[in-house]
Amino acid sequence: MGSPEFSVPALRALHAGHDIAAVYCQPPRPAGRGQAVRPCPVQAAAERLGLAVRTPVRLRRDAAAQAAFAALDLDAAVVAAYGLILPPAMLAAPRRGCLNIHASLLPRWRGAAPIQAAILAGDAETGITIMQMDVGLDTGPTLLREAVPITAETTAAALHDTLAALGARLILRAMDEDPAEVPQPEGATYAPKLAREDGRMDWRHDAASLDRRVRALNPWPGTFTTLGAEVLKILAAKPVPGSGPPGTALDDRLTVACGEGALQLLRVQRAGRPPLPAEAFLRGHAVSRGTRLGSDA
Repeated sequence: MGSPEFSVPALRALHAGHDIAAVYCQPPRPAGRGQAVRPCPVQAAAERLGLAVRTPVRLRRDAAAQAAFAALDLDAAVVAAYGLILPPAMLAAPRRGCLNIHASLLPRWRGAAPIQAAILAGDAETGITIMQMDVGLDTGPTLLREAVPITAETTAAALHDTLAALGARLILRAMDEDPAEVPQPEGATYAPKLAREDGRMDWRHDAASLDRRVRALNPWPGTFTTLGAEVLKILAAKPVPGSGPPGTALDDRLTVACGEGALQLLRVQRAGRPPLPAEAFLRGHAVSRGTRLGSDA
């Protein structure tokens, strides 16, 4: 049970050594510039593997969907970023219950965006937790966990791929070893769902936190600022020494003053244009010292 690209390595790993009765994922939806209806990555991968796919719109208050799930007579269900809440009857239907691949070291970063939250907070590490699901939001007992470091260069895209591969490896261990349940300790933190506005750069913040924002929100929702009347996406940046009014260009190389320190923009993108290294962008769009960036520009 999963939908995005994060879930695909686990699907493939399980398919190699287990009998998959069905694959559940989100229904196909319009996507891309042409808004053509497309299956989610898990559905596309499952169909390539010749697996039966089910795409219910909802599960709660849908007795027929719950009965169909129970009729599969499962040993276990594996859930990885599925996108629908499983009602209690479905959680209890498989003999070993429902096992969740969660992209954090629970109880830190329960919720929808744990990868991004760990980078935004400046955490030194995150990881994968295999959890026995219950009716709460990522509150069930843990079965396995493994940490990976977060460095000053780690992006959400890179961390996503690392954790997806780790999740695939750990879920195979959980299926084979049937590890003991360990209740989660106190001190949970939560990672809410992200919105596009979370990517707006507030230059009043310090350069280190803005650098983490650029790395955490790449590729979605992405970080952006305004340059004159245009929206400028910021795809890569690095903190550098510097001071000045927040949002002010400190030189002609896209070094922008922050509330503390400065951020040099390394890779940017104008609306409707391809991404460019800062040097290439500046050859066609000079940004002189003193130029203001951001909503107050």
